[in-house]
Amino acid sequence: MLGRVLTCRVDRPSERQDYLVDNKKNGKKILTKMEYTVTVATGTSEYSGTNNYVYVTLVGEEGESERTLLDNPGLDLCRGAVDDYTVRSSAPLGRVLLVRLEKQKYWVEDNWFCSYVLVTPAGGGNTQTFPCYCWLVGDVKVEVREGTAKKLCDESLPQELAHRKAELQERQKTYRWVAWAPGIPKCIDAKSEADLHQNDRFANEKRSDFEGSLQYALLELSLKKLAIRFGKSWNDLDDFKRIFWKLKSPIAEYTMNHWKEDSFFGYQFLNGSNPRMIQRCRTLPSNFPVSGDMVKAFLCPNTTLDKELKAGNVYLVDHGIMDGVPANVIRNMKQYIAAPLCLLYEHPDNGLIPIAIQLEQNPKKDTPIFLPSDPPLAWLLAKMWVRHAEFQVFQLLSHLLRTHLVVEVVCVSTLRQLPAVHPLYKLLTPHLRYTLEINCRGRTQLISSEGIFKRVVSTGGDGLLLLAQREYKILTYRSLQPTFDFLDRGVTKLQDYFYRDHSLMLWDAIHKFVSSMVTLYYSSDSEIQQDSELQAWIKDIVEEGFVDLPEFGLANELKKKEELITLLSVVIFISTAQHAATNNGQFDWCAWVPNTPCTMRQPPPTDKDAVTMGLIMDTLPDISQSCVQMAITWHLGRTQPDAIPMAQYAEQYFSEPEALQVIKNFQQDLKEIEEHIVKQNEGLELQYLYLCPSRVENSITI
Repeated sequence: MLGRVLTCRVDRPSERQDYLVDNKKNGKKILTKMEYTVTVATGTSEYSGTNNYVYVTLVGEEGESERTLLDNPGLDLCRGAVDDYTVRSSAPLGRVLLVRLEKQKYWVEDNWFCSYVLVTPAGGGNTQTFPCYCWLVGDVKVEVREGTAKKLCDESLPQELAHRKAELQERQKTYRWVAWAPGIPKCIDAKSEADLHQNDRFANEKRSDFEGSLQYALLELSLKKLAIRFGKSWNDLDDFKRIFWKLKSPIAEYTMNHWKEDSFFGYQFLNGSNPRMIQRCRTLPSNFPVSGDMVKAFLCPNTTLDKELKAGNVYLVDHGIMDGVPANVIRNMKQYIAAPLCLLYEHPDNGLIPIAIQLEQNPKKDTPIFLPSDPPLAWLLAKMWVRHAEFQVFQLLSHLLRTHLVVEVVCVSTLRQLPAVHPLYKLLTPHLRYTLEINCRGRTQLISSEGIFKRVVSTGGDGLLLLAQREYKILTYRSLQPTFDFLDRGVTKLQDYFYRDHSLMLWDAIHKFVSSMVTLYYSSDSEIQQDSELQAWIKDIVEEGFVDLPEFGLANELKKKEELITLLSVVIFISTAQHAATNNGQFDWCAWVPNTPCTMRQPPPTDKDAVTMGLIMDTLPDISQSCVQMAITWHLGRTQPDAIPMAQYAEQYFSEPEALQVIKNFQQDLKEIEEHIVKQNEGLELQYLYLCPSRVENSITI
């Protein structure tokens, strides 16, 4: 019979307590066992629980506990359960360093997701937290470190050092680099999401929603009825309303009503789905021969084009990257691509308006420059061609390459080079959640001949890869930093550029958060330089992930704290704000298909007077293509049902009070930004809310 619990203090720096249980024999106490209460939390997502055998062993400084089966009366380890167990040890353990979890099949294989484990000495003592947040798949053993973040130099015990080394060795076998195509960033070695480790896969609920939502959208658009008429054009622009009845949003409806207006056309370069292309124009490109007389009527009175160029009021959107890209072939019909240049003027009364458009990069004598004074249908079609180029660029380059693929490089490097106890692993992991799965799914769509993009987008097939290779070749680390991006493009004074203003607010908050967190663990530049795991991480990013990109501008070693702070801020900014800015509004701007067509079925016009409504309808996406465009942009741009807003950490990797306070401060800063953005948008018919922190996900999950 166990008697009462006795405590004895062990003289150690940690001042932790070991608790010994005594038996009574002949009136004398014989200390025989130590007891711990071990609390095990099972995940809350579907199928997180298990019926398999699970054992726990506590590994301490001075020994190991008994291997204990987690088996209480009734059901154990159910979905969402938090169960307490008693674990005994015949000798003092000292400070508990590791929790070893072992799962063995009972009748059928049944995976288990463990959220965390708490260890408390019997009789009351300091509780240690062991974050786990991983799946145990098959007959497997997992050892989990205590939650306090530690750099390699903070470790001294052989058990901790050995665990750290073994964890990275195992991860480097699991997470391998591969070049899925030449001339773009490397990625995870997985042919599809099925090849990924269970820890990197969608939760079951998210998988079901992800796979079902597109089918739902297609059915809602009555695609089964409309798509029978493959290749059939709409009769007129109003016909697009036939698929615009249930899947819609306030901005999509605004777009439908205002898309022909020049001021709305210009606004989309500032706050639409691709707000990173516009740049100030001081001198007209030599391949864009716009004269002052051509555009004088669209400028303010008593000024000239030269004066406005010098004053910094003229801007350019150049889609030269599209030049020569091979066009897709859809159902044996060639599609068409243009590489337009669009000149815009910041009018003091009318806002940013287009004043000249050229649809090719190498003009001939008879190449038209389209003007607002041209026949209305010719000017409208020219703007459609610009918006069509925008669709190609924002989907593949601004969205996929510059957010998804860039972040995947950091994700793979983090998994390969930083152990779970490292402070930067804890900082980055919530912002890298689901990156690998969503990217594997995206690559499948791009590579597969049945991929949905190849069936509806002008740059399908070889064009997709060529376009990505061109952008990757000129990609720079500097351009990923918002302060430099806006400065280099000369757009710091553009009016109503909400994307810029909100991006900079979020950048400042992220930078402050990262700076505070890094300072908790690194007191000097020398500590940065001496962290061999950190240096292996940056080397992996630069020399493996961004291989063959000598002009990228990111060094393969970190020498200063500020360099590390900037890099981490870039990663978190891209994973949150930048992705939200290019992804979340795509349905708003693309649902009304004529505003941003996914493909064009006739070549760009060369005769302004020959443009008719019939030509426009034959050029725009056909009925089935329109349905798919609307469905896929709704599918990708909608709010995710399991969305975790920015700075809301469902999984608590940090346990130190100081780190938790830094997170609270970050959350408060974002709350103030949210209030500012909401107040700024009050009364606006066309609101810009994509960068409200509550609408920005904590990671790239779509």
